[in-house]
Amino acid sequence: MKRSSRFSLPVILACGIAMFLFNGTADQKTTGPSLSMNASIVEACSCPMFCQCYFNSAPAGHEGHEGHGGHVGHFCKFNNAFKVNHGHYGDTSLDGAKFWVAGDLGKDFSKGQMDWAVLTFDPAVTKEQRAGIMAALGKLYPVKWDSFSVAKDSPMAWQATNEAASASLDGGKTAEIALKKANGMTSDPVVIKNLPYWAAQSNDGFVLMPNTVEAYHAGNKAFEYHGTNGFMITFDLSAN
Repeated sequence: MKRSSRFSLPVILACGIAMFLFNGTADQKTTGPSLSMNASIVEACSCPMFCQCYFNSAPAGHEGHEGHGGHVGHFCKFNNAFKVNHGHYGDTSLDGAKFWVAGDLGKDFSKGQMDWAVLTFDPAVTKEQRAGIMAALGKLYPVKWDSFSVAKDSPMAWQATNEAASASLDGGKTAEIALKKANGMTSDPVVIKNLPYWAAQSNDGFVLMPNTVEAYHAGNKAFEYHGTNGFMITFDLSAN
């Protein structure tokens, strides 16, 4: 997911009941428990490397691009697999929680209105942690969605090294991402620094890793792409 949408727009996913929050109707003056999250994301989308959404108000046009399965038009269909390294929501620890957000930013996000998103929790995430994660997503992605839903829990695998990263839901039956390190001048990863990630206060850089596959297989909006954008990123977010 992106810049003029992700950064120059006030990205708003709010916290609380999914449809209430994620349609931007929550009272912005309401305060809640203190929130702190350091998390890493295995992320991929349908845009070419590197996703132009971070610098424009619309995603890439996909006519003639490899790996798009005949889909044409402007869209950014994404899979974001999260693992919380450490954090809290009030007195609740968020350490180790895993969750997945898949969706499509749509064809024009200049007004902060996105198309659809689905949130899936690993079954090990507790009720209290879910409330914290919803709050964190509302702060991290302050956008409005035409459609937002929470799917049935699904076992989530997540792993990453300097060479590759991968994640899956239900062994890849529901969703899957596989990334491979971009080649640089040395054996070190290629990293984009000093670029904001949505509303996170800081991040350690976009570690460029084109995908070998990024797919969401569930429902009537399923998609699958090969050889398109991918990266790893670790961010810090805090709020009340």
